[in-house]
Amino acid sequence: MNLSELLNQPAARKLDTDRQAALHPKAERRSWYEIKAPSNKADDSTTEILIYDVIDPDPWFGGVSARDFVEDLANVDTDNILVRINSPGGDVYDALAITNALRNHDATVTVQVDSLAASAASFIAMAGDEVVMCRNSELMIHDARGFCIGSATDMAEYAEWLGRASDNIASIYAEKTGGDAKDWRKAMKAETWYTADEAVEAGLADRVKSDDTKDESKKAAARFDLRSFAHAGRRQAPAPFIPAASAGLSRKEAPVATLKEGLAERLGIDADADDETTLQALDQALEERAEGGDGNGAGAGEPSVGELNQAAAKHGLRLVDSAKWDEVTAQAAAGKEARDRQVAGEHASVVDSAIGKGKITAARRDHFLALMKADAEGTSKLLAELPDETAVPLSELGHSTEPDPDSIKNVRESDAYKGLEG
Repeated sequence: MNLSELLNQPAARKLDTDRQAALHPKAERRSWYEIKAPSNKADDSTTEILIYDVIDPDPWFGGVSARDFVEDLANVDTDNILVRINSPGGDVYDALAITNALRNHDATVTVQVDSLAASAASFIAMAGDEVVMCRNSELMIHDARGFCIGSATDMAEYAEWLGRASDNIASIYAEKTGGDAKDWRKAMKAETWYTADEAVEAGLADRVKSDDTKDESKKAAARFDLRSFAHAGRRQAPAPFIPAASAGLSRKEAPVATLKEGLAERLGIDADADDETTLQALDQALEERAEGGDGNGAGAGEPSVGELNQAAAKHGLRLVDSAKWDEVTAQAAAGKEARDRQVAGEHASVVDSAIGKGKITAARRDHFLALMKADAEGTSKLLAELPDETAVPLSELGHSTEPDPDSIKNVRESDAYKGLEG
């Protein structure tokens, strides 16, 4: 059985209680999270949650479980929640419960990776409506892991469970990025580390925060023991997996440009231009259009040749002068006609050669020319394989004798002759 099942046995629970009483009779429960209520300011409606340690109920020493977190979160009634993470991960099921509790909360949830979001902490981060990476922060994903005590059957079942758990986690990354869960599973198996910018590029985060990461975040990261991972941080890890199809995507919809931003782009002015500048640029553009635009002779309201070319290019098309087009099509037609004559001559040469060798009769010439037109390669092969004088004997000259009936029968029953019938 695995460790969780072992600890659920009555004897194990008693051992757990006895050990805590003996070793830590007055020990306080160690919490990996802290919920900070908003200040008394009327305009402050954000609750801050710190997840700043290993997410582990730690049954041997009275740890804090996800149930404690979920119950405390239920009491938060502010409009916004800021979850700040600096954690190397922890228990998979506890982390899934935390993830779903944040997803289901009515508040707008922003997740900020202060320094490290590794392992289970990385998919908790995906619960944010927006995920923000502080500068120099890192994010790591890998397959679920654990240990099992028991028989070969117990271990095989546990290995199967680890696979299912990892597939489930991969689907969380895929939902955030819009990518394929199979690709994310491959990245998990490789234990992939991301810098702040790389996390945004991969679609796991939405942006990098511009201000400096707080000093206490850097100090907190230094005390985590990362030796249990394949790589002790991004610096020691290879280049991360960046999905080509989903890089930069997220569950959140892409921002829609405002009317002013759209006008600024079309008018070629700065997006931050004030209203007066925007209106002046618009008036000038309308004036130029009414006066004929760029001086190429376009009338009021009519697009210029350059504008038409630009519009056609967007659809993979190209404008061509009508006289030039007529010339090109006439040349193409003449070229096709010449080629058809050349091919017809080649077909006639093959058929006439077969007639000259007595393979077919002259009366069948038109029939074989039609066959050549339909299937030149097959008909040429057929004529080449027919023996000479199959239809017309050429070697007996100067006398006439009755042909041997058996030889006539043999010719008519041959495959080559039957192929000529019809």
